[in-house]
Formats: sequence, structure tokens, C-alpha cells
Amino acid sequence: MLTFSAFRRGTNQAVSAVTALTGVISGAASIWIFLLMILICADIIGRSMFNQPVQGVAEIVANSIVAIVFLQVAHALMSGRMTRTDILIAWLEEERPFAAGIIRIFFHMAGIFVFLMIAQGTWPKLVDAWAENEFFGAQGVFTAPVWPIKACLFGGSILACLAFATQALHDIKVMLNAGRMASLRVRHSRDVRPFGWGFIVFFVIVLLLGYATAVSDLGRIGIGLATIGFMLVLIFSGAHIAVVLILLSFLGIWLIRDNPTVAVRSLALAADGAINRYLFGIVPLFVLMGLIVDVADIGRDAYRVAAWLLQRIRGGLGMATVAANAVFASITGISLASAAMFSRVAVPQMEANGYNKRFALGVVAGSSVLGMLIPPSLLLFIFGVLAEQSIGALFLAAIVPGIVLALAFCIGIYVLATLRPRMVMQSHRPVEIEGETWRTATIKLMPIFALVIIVLGGIYTGFFTPTEAGAAGAAAAILVALVKRSLTWKKFWRVLVETGLVSVSILVLIIAASMYSRMLTLSTIPQQITVMFAEFGFDLIGFMFVYLLLVIVMGMILDSTSIMLILLPLCLPIVSELGGNLIWFGIVTVIAVEIGLLTPPFGLTVYVVKATIADRSTTLGDIFGGTFPFVLMMTLVTVILILFPGLSLIFEK
Repeated sequence: MLTFSAFRRGTNQAVSAVTALTGVISGAASIWIFLLMILICADIIGRSMFNQPVQGVAEIVANSIVAIVFLQVAHALMSGRMTRTDILIAWLEEERPFAAGIIRIFFHMAGIFVFLMIAQGTWPKLVDAWAENEFFGAQGVFTAPVWPIKACLFGGSILACLAFATQALHDIKVMLNAGRMASLRVRHSRDVRPFGWGFIVFFVIVLLLGYATAVSDLGRIGIGLATIGFMLVLIFSGAHIAVVLILLSFLGIWLIRDNPTVAVRSLALAADGAINRYLFGIVPLFVLMGLIVDVADIGRDAYRVAAWLLQRIRGGLGMATVAANAVFASITGISLASAAMFSRVAVPQMEANGYNKRFALGVVAGSSVLGMLIPPSLLLFIFGVLAEQSIGALFLAAIVPGIVLALAFCIGIYVLATLRPRMVMQSHRPVEIEGETWRTATIKLMPIFALVIIVLGGIYTGFFTPTEAGAAGAAAAILVALVKRSLTWKKFWRVLVETGLVSVSILVLIIAASMYSRMLTLSTIPQQITVMFAEFGFDLIGFMFVYLLLVIVMGMILDSTSIMLILLPLCLPIVSELGGNLIWFGIVTVIAVEIGLLTPPFGLTVYVVKATIADRSTTLGDIFGGTFPFVLMMTLVTVILILFPGLSLIFEK
């Protein structure tokens, strides 16, 4: 008879084996990303210096992105990097592990179903590609077989199923252990922790309601609305967001078309076609550049120079943090990286110079959102993909709003330091940044300016595409890190692995958004909402204020990318119908969803700051309190941009 100890050992061994297997495959895919960077840089050099571009670069990159994502998705799951909202499920895991185990097992079964459907839809394409010797590229110029890419997609989907199954086994172990512990408590004391049956019953009721909805005779709109409703419930419950979007969209298409084959084909098409574009190379390449820049301590240098320049001004170190964040944002595009780094760099320096710790934490968390507005920005890229707008145009449009937001932060800090000095300073110790001169400051800023010129200058002058700018920027960042002797082989490998995990979590969500958009189009919900707003007499400005409120509320429980993936397919047609400029709408959207990174209870940036700082006595409430003035400033700037769209369109041609 299988004992619990034997089952636990077997489960641990299975988890370790699958983690090792997926880690090796994911590592190979991370190396693939680095090779793509080299390939694109070789194409840039060959084209610009020798008039000899490398043939087939765009096709290779586009197909490689699909293969890389599916080779890494299983390891992202095993590493806990698949995006989800873990507020409720984290509490259940701590307080009611039995109920959490049952709910998580359902989520893992849903993941198995989703990736099995992707594998099922991909298998015929793989067989045809092998049998018919399909290729991509242009005959006589460059060709490559299609079947290896299809094989990566199919194999990666099967590996993801294995990863979900392993996670389900782990949760069964957790459930059995919770049952044993409860039994022991019954024997030895009356202090018995409940199993959480109420949560289990509630979850079962939700599933039964979902089944009843599926078998009822709803129209297109009813099916679409029910799908969105259950989607939000499952996301809030802690399911992986990409899995929920794909699963509910799959079921919605099935019910609307009354044909499972159409749903399977739509899913296979989304998995293979949603990210099969050269443009999507921008995601891993900019992530790689941002992580290398962090390793090279460029952000630390920017902060020290800004602190030295502003040290004599009221709230000067706070302004220095904003300025350094703005500079760091202009070469990374990742706000969470800014939050993590400046928590280590700026907070200790500000505390040492008499600043209130709550204020210091608030400045770091608040100003880190500049990373997702000041170009290059991954959120602007995601918006551009979803809205089918030019990435370069979005980057140009973000320059003035980014400067306005940074200035608003600096003015707000000065006003607080003047009118509420105790809120900013806890003592009046003099601020002294020693050892800095104009010469050392210039040396520290040179790599920053070089990267800005390469990345943004290349994009704005048209010399680089956004993807080429990412490759050139990543290569330049690696060179800077090597010159500064801050990049070891160990650090470089860690950066490559992290690049893959961050990239796959974003790109899988884009695949899910593609499926979700197909379902919404079939349901006709966006069109009906547009008609409804017209009947109520809402103009564009009225709709934008409703939209802003909705985004802020959703930001309390969801991350920025998820908010955009859920709302944009619904709202883009409405904005277009009301005469709004989608580039301007993108800038407003990015700032609005970034407010969610600072608002409780989710506030992802706040959690990053809390995890990074060394002082464990600091509570989440302290950090949320410190960020509140910055939430108000961001809201004010968003309102200004809504009322004055021209601020976002100054550089529009």
C-alpha cells in the first residue's frame, strides 16, 4: 500500500526531475535569444557598413520567437513566473491549504486542457510541414524548414502539460498533508484549523453556474458577457491569467459558433500566429538590455550624479530619485526593475541623510512607474500590438507626457518638503554627496547618453526598427558592463535565464489576448457597447473619465498587462467610434494602468519594493502610505492628458 511518505518522496522527485528538464530546455531557448541579438546586430553592420544585409533575418526572428516561447513556458510555470493574481489563493495556501489545493488542482487541470488543445491543433500542421517540406522565406534568397518550429510548439505544449500535471501532484501532496495535520490536531487538541469547506462549496457553485451557462440557450452577447464574468472570477481566484483568457475564449468561441473544431483551429492559429512577427523580438531584446543595464550599475551611477546635482534643494534626494528613474527608464522600459534597483540604492542614501523612510519608499515606488511610460516601454509595445498602432509613434508620443509626469513628481516633492517638511524629513542633517566632481559625473553619464542615443536616437531617426534598437541596445549594454567589469559568466547566465522567464510571461499573455479578441469579435460586445454609449449621450471625454475610473479600480486587483489585455479589445472600437486618437489613448492608458501598480491590495510595485528592502519591519501599509501622494499626482497628470490630447501628439506627423 502506498504510504503518504512514499507519495511525498515520489512527488518531490517528480517535481525535481521536471524542473531540471524544463530548466535545461529553457536555458537553451535563452541562449537562442542571445543568438538572435547577434544575428540582428550582424544584419545592422552588414547593411550599414557593407551594403550586405543578412538574408532572412526578419523571418528567422519571427519564427524563433514562437519556438522560444513554447520551449520556455513549462519552466516559467515551474518557476512560478506565469502571471496570476495571488491575493486570495496566497491567503488560502497559508490559512486553508486543503481548499487551496483543490482549487489549484482545478487550475492545473485547466492548464493541461488548454495546452493539450494547442498540441492537438498543432499536430496536423507539424505533420503537413514535414510531409510537404514546407519552408519560410523566399526561394532563391533564403529558405528554412517550418517543421522544427512546429515541433517546438507541439513539444513545448506537451511539456507544459507535464509541468501542470506535476504541479497538480504537488498540490495533492499539500492536501494530504493538510488532512494529516488536521487529524493530528483532532487527537491532541481542540484547536483544529478548518479545511475551508465554505470556499470549496463556493468554487463548486461557480463551476456549476458556468456549466449551466454553457448548456443554456444564450445569444452571442450573453455568451460573451458570461465569459467575461467568469474570467474575472477565476482570475481573482488565483488562476494563471493566460490560461483563463485562453480557456474561456476557447469555450466562448465553441458556444458562439456551436462548433468545437472552429475553437481548436482558432486556438492553434493564435498560438502560432499571434506572435509570429519580427516586431515581437523587441520583448526579449529590451528585457535583456534592461537586465544588463541593472547588472552594470548604470542606474546607481545615474542616481549618484542626480543626488550630487540636487543635494542643496529642498527634497533634493527625492527629486534625484525621480531624475535617475527617468534616465533609467529611457534605456530599460521595465518599471519593476527600477523599483527593485532604487530600493537598494536610493532608500538607504535618503535615510542616511535624514529623510523619512515612508517618504523615501514612496518616492522609489512612485517614480518607478516612469519606466513604463518613458520610451522604450514594454507596456507601450503591448498597446501598440493590441491596437495595431506604430510602436515608434507611441514612443514619440510618450516623450512629453513622460517629462510632464517627472516634473509633476519633482514639483510635488518640493511642495511637500516646503509645506509638510515633517512628512519628508525626520531630521535636518545636512545632505552631503562626497567624492563627486564634474569630471566623474561626466564619466558616469557617458554610457547612459550613449545607450539613449543608440536606442532612442536610432528609432527616432529611422536608422533602427524598434527590434533592431533592442538588439543594438542589448549589445551596447553588454559592452558597457564588460568595460566596467561588472559582468561575470555567472551573472550573464542568470540574466539570460531571467530574460527568458520575463519574456515568456509577457508573450504568452499576448497569445491569450489574441484568442480573447477573437471571442469578443464574434460576440459583438464591443459594437453593442459603442451603441450604448452613443444612446446615453457620452462624448469622448465622458467615456475617458469612466474608463479611467474602471482602470484604477481594476488596478487594485490586477497587474497592468492583464488590465490592458482585458479592457483594450472592448474599448478600442469605442474610442475609434467616438473620434479618439488611438496614440493619445495609448498614452493615457499606460499612465492609468500604472496607477494600479501603486494601489492596494495588489500594487505589484509596492510588493517588489517590500521584497527588496532589507528592513523587514517596514510594512506594506508604510509603502502604500508613502506612494499615496504619487498616486494623486499621476491621477492629476492623467486628467490633464485627457483634457489636452495635444500634449501626447506634439510629435505626430
